[in-house]
Amino acid sequence: MTKYNLPVEGMTCASCVARVEKIVSKFDGVKNVSVNFASEKVSFETENTNVDLKEIANAIAEYGYKLKYDEAAGQKKSEDVPAGASAFGEDDSFYKELKKDFLIALTLTIPIFLLAMFSEYHWFKSIIMLNTETTQRIQLILTTPVIFISGKRFFTIFWNNLKHFSAEMNTLVAIGTGAAYGYSVIAVLFPQLVTSTGKQPHVYFETAAVIITLILLGRLLEHNAKRKTGGAIKKLLELQPKTATIIENGKMQVVKINELKKGQVVVIKPGEKIPADGIIISGSSTVDESMLTGESLPVEKTEDSKVIGGTINKTGSFNFKITEAGSNSVLGQIIKLVEEAQGSKAPIQKLADKIAGIFVPIVLLIGIITFIGWIIFGISNNFNTALINFVAVLIIACPCALGLATPTAIMVGTGKGASSGILIKNGESLELAHKISTIIFDKTGTITIGKPQVTDFITSETNALREENSDEELLKIIGSIESKSEHPLAQAVIEYVKSKNISINEPKNFNSVTGAGVIGIADGKAVVIGNKKLMAEYSIKTEKWDERINNLLNLGKTIVYAAVDGELKCAFAIEDPIKENSQEAIKELKKLGIKTVMITGDNKKTASAIAKRAGIDEFAAEVLPAEKAEKVKEYQKKDGIVAMVGDGINDAPALAQADVGIAIGTGTDVAIETSQITLVKGDLMSVVRAINLSNQTIKTIKQNLFWAFIYNTIGIPLAAFGMLNPMIGALAMSFSSVSVVTNSLRLKGKKI
Repeated sequence: MTKYNLPVEGMTCASCVARVEKIVSKFDGVKNVSVNFASEKVSFETENTNVDLKEIANAIAEYGYKLKYDEAAGQKKSEDVPAGASAFGEDDSFYKELKKDFLIALTLTIPIFLLAMFSEYHWFKSIIMLNTETTQRIQLILTTPVIFISGKRFFTIFWNNLKHFSAEMNTLVAIGTGAAYGYSVIAVLFPQLVTSTGKQPHVYFETAAVIITLILLGRLLEHNAKRKTGGAIKKLLELQPKTATIIENGKMQVVKINELKKGQVVVIKPGEKIPADGIIISGSSTVDESMLTGESLPVEKTEDSKVIGGTINKTGSFNFKITEAGSNSVLGQIIKLVEEAQGSKAPIQKLADKIAGIFVPIVLLIGIITFIGWIIFGISNNFNTALINFVAVLIIACPCALGLATPTAIMVGTGKGASSGILIKNGESLELAHKISTIIFDKTGTITIGKPQVTDFITSETNALREENSDEELLKIIGSIESKSEHPLAQAVIEYVKSKNISINEPKNFNSVTGAGVIGIADGKAVVIGNKKLMAEYSIKTEKWDERINNLLNLGKTIVYAAVDGELKCAFAIEDPIKENSQEAIKELKKLGIKTVMITGDNKKTASAIAKRAGIDEFAAEVLPAEKAEKVKEYQKKDGIVAMVGDGINDAPALAQADVGIAIGTGTDVAIETSQITLVKGDLMSVVRAINLSNQTIKTIKQNLFWAFIYNTIGIPLAAFGMLNPMIGALAMSFSSVSVVTNSLRLKGKKI
């Protein structure tokens, strides 16, 4: 099977995704067709290595889309396309053309709108000194470029849809603006056709121009947002260093990252990024894997330990042999998972698009029947009356309110969310959030603070748990030794010592024991600080504390022992505390009938303790980064609509796979850019508020759609029977738009 991964230009809605997939799937031998709407790419496999991409491109072009490929080569396989490459390059011609059309439309629409609004006022005429006929001709001149230059895309898509007997929102826009413009042109150039009174008829140039301008603005914002979706992949790619130092033929040499091969030996110095996956063959160090595992504690690495590409070496140095590089590495697989998850999302079918497929043909049919009926059965001036009533039917059916129903509610909803610290990147996620049945939380930095802290202090003298410390000299000695360590557990101990306002001195001697702890001399005393294994190596007995220590371990805490001159003096219980509002947020989500789940790379004992204290329904422990997305898939299969809340790079695939990805704003840029919703303050109560906001927005959208159609339901029959002229129809249409916008603005005052 040969796999292709090619950009497709011109997709504007979810129906475009299904249409492109359907077109490509019709070709013989083509299988597994998938369109990634976020990156505007189509991927497919074929057994026919001589597939004619030009033929596929021509078929797609018939519907107004453009398949971009290397015509000279004739094809471009997925392996030839860099990981994370999207349809949006530096030279995004589609975006530039869209922006140009919008600026032209905006520049011309402003004077059109002002002339339409104020031309009949005496004070305006005294300034401009133009009569109605001249004013309308100026509007005609200004509106024509808006229709035929800026609005050309709508009419082109309308024509393509018409040829294939289909209809959608572009069809409604084209018919509405075309009807308003066409009638107005006739009214200006041939007024006798639409009036018998000799009075200059009303025109609707501003209606056509404003609709075109607003729709272009929406398309511009949507396309700009899609261009940024590639930022998540870009951030992942930036984790890899550009070069690496390898040992070849006994000599060290620097090579580019893409030249690394399996089996090569790489030299890693302190502070360097690890360029590929591998196994350490000499040396030792601690490695910060938080960007991939999400866990804040650096991991001790010794000979035979595995290392992951994209992670950061801390203070030591080592050599490792490459086991996987490039797209086959853990980081490469994460990049693929993010792309696949984004591409596999089922696009939400817009309610307005569903209705449009039936509404447009019905309105056209009613308009034609109206025109013919008045030609045949009209009493006098049949053609003029028929034309007026035909236009009245189309004007009252103008999709302005229908087009505003959803976006205005979403605009107000997202604005209100932003003011509450909830950043919503697209309308689809806002619409979908109210259907969430299960929310999956990452642990570190999401449910917990993400910074280890000392919670309990045990001394050998009192042999009991203590919250207050009277052992100032003991803590001073311990703090002096730990001050030389960069380990997060050591930092937690130092913070505890500092909280007691105890000053620390420079230790006389210090040494770090990889994977165990530290030893040194301070104030003339030999100090050993670390885990139980290190205590045993120095014959320091800890058994008498086992019962109480085990109780702390069962609570998910980490224990650091401290011995002075060969005698155990104290121990610190350290944990990553649960955020202040996590428990309250979980409780509120349960009230909404939503199941809560926690997934983490931590061990089962720690995960169980955190889940129990937070009130989480279910948890999954020891989950690797690549497995998180699979866990999301499992819950999607059995629970329906699933949201994922996370903050780390390791959460990116799961955030992309989830129906709604929610990122903690205090987390990594990759998590934020991959998600659809970002919680700026990192407060989990914002998850509850986001769902409440979604519920209110959906309710508003349904109300808007009702108001958008009630005028059509009442107005179309009146127009068809000659009881509504185009001016009244335009007024009703405008009022429907005002009612929709006003109803959307009510969201601002609602509490979430």
